[in-house]
Amino acid sequence: MKRFLTILSLVLVAAACHQPEYVKPTVERQGITSLTAYFTFGPFVDQEMAKLDILDPEQTRFVIPVPFYYPESSDDETEIYMIKARVRAELQPNCKIEPGLSVLDLTEENHFTYTDASGASRDIVITGDRVHSSKCQLLTFDIQDPAISGIVDENAKKVSLVSADDLSAATAQVSISAHATISPDPAEPHDYNNGFTFTVTAANGVDKAEYTVVKEVPEKIDYGFNGTSVKRLFNFDPVSNVGMPAYTELVNISMAVSGNNLVLSCGDGAPVYLNKLTGVKLGTIEGASTDFASVTSDEVGNILLCNHVDAGGTFTLWKTASVENAPVEFYSFVNSADLPMGYKVKVMGNLDAEAQIVVTLEGIDGVTTSSKIWVLKVESGAVVSETLVDCSASGLAWGSAPVNVSSLCAASVNPADGWFGACYDPNVLTWVKADGSAGATASTSDGSSWGWNYNCFDSKRFNNATYLAGLVVSHFPHWGIGPRLYVYDITNPGTVSGDFESTSALVMSNTSIAWFQTGGAGVAAGDVLVAPSADGFMLYIYYYDHNSQVVGGYVADCIKR
Repeated sequence: MKRFLTILSLVLVAAACHQPEYVKPTVERQGITSLTAYFTFGPFVDQEMAKLDILDPEQTRFVIPVPFYYPESSDDETEIYMIKARVRAELQPNCKIEPGLSVLDLTEENHFTYTDASGASRDIVITGDRVHSSKCQLLTFDIQDPAISGIVDENAKKVSLVSADDLSAATAQVSISAHATISPDPAEPHDYNNGFTFTVTAANGVDKAEYTVVKEVPEKIDYGFNGTSVKRLFNFDPVSNVGMPAYTELVNISMAVSGNNLVLSCGDGAPVYLNKLTGVKLGTIEGASTDFASVTSDEVGNILLCNHVDAGGTFTLWKTASVENAPVEFYSFVNSADLPMGYKVKVMGNLDAEAQIVVTLEGIDGVTTSSKIWVLKVESGAVVSETLVDCSASGLAWGSAPVNVSSLCAASVNPADGWFGACYDPNVLTWVKADGSAGATASTSDGSSWGWNYNCFDSKRFNNATYLAGLVVSHFPHWGIGPRLYVYDITNPGTVSGDFESTSALVMSNTSIAWFQTGGAGVAAGDVLVAPSADGFMLYIYYYDHNSQVVGGYVADCIKR
């Protein structure tokens, strides 16, 4: 079994507690390595506007390349923000810029004196220039009739159309990099039977990429995702970019994917949906209701929504195959347990065929914790049973929603294989066997785990493997403790043991996710989602830390190269 490990390292910076002293340079090197401009007002205040990496050690004029639009996917121009931009320099020891950098007008030339580590000085100029994007990617390619979602291989610059139909005069809808253009027009009929080439031109008018669309079935690797294909899609502040609630608001975050859409729900109103590749907000789910407490999705793009009920209430699940179709009732039953439910719901499998739905029962503040889950088995597209499982023998006991409740999720579509979860405290990742006992556990030796909330999980099957994603939500982002993402291969559940940050089951992690809220401790809620594409070639992983104010995603594929 071949596994691929993609590790994005956490860089630890230690500061000594003594007076500054002269550090003699050991080699000749560049004194200024970068200049970064930050917003000082508006919805993106304190966020990075632009960065200039400096390669020439003798450079005297520094032009910070400010994006023409911000966010890049919007039509909002940046010129107004350039007039008052906070600029920070990354300097080597014993180098300095005088007068000190602060708020600058980057539409003008700002003069300074730079002194290097040897004491030599020279005049420098710092300014800015708005630049159009150089991105020229073809992100999605969808034939309209017959309905075919093209498989985009970015490395090969090829789009595969898996079909036996005649595509000699087919039209398509595409998404491309923001402000880029594509030619010829894919909305016009083209012959894809023998291959057709499009050119995507970046907004700067210079950078271009050619993509060939062919009718074929790409060859897959034998198992799981291709580690060389892992790519980050986006990582941004959902408050300023999408209009989601701030970290201080008591909301329950959940996510789903359907087609090319990523759905975000706060549990208190109509879920919104974004382009799943770019993060651009597109709309709200058709027929959405304030009854929807959370959302999730299966392995083929069905969205499952549910209400929140106390003990004795009627719990209802709704389903839709598209953000454009109003959800319809899928199943309901009376919650005969003595705890509330509805803020954590997970699905593995295909709701139109075979699947397992896991609903976590929540603890009650000042009354009791919870160790119970409802397990619903789906066969032939219908729920055939609901079973209340007590997981207390595993050692797991979680608190109330939305902060302290855990999201247990299936180890397979068969409930006999158990479930995975963890909770605060002590953040022990646990494989819960069918009888409720612990089959395997993994903990961590990281000394900052007291500030973590490792209770967001999701699991899905992909290309003969089964993956579990776990998100560590931060309790204290203002203390420098940020969110962390881990992805495990749980095809053999017992391999998840030892240290959950280095277990042999770990196939991907990011322990240094950038986050955008450092003001204080708010509501440590969040969600993580694993979403295979319906055609089985792409694997998407999304995370949302409400307290740290960050939403992001990754994509990988199983195409053989």
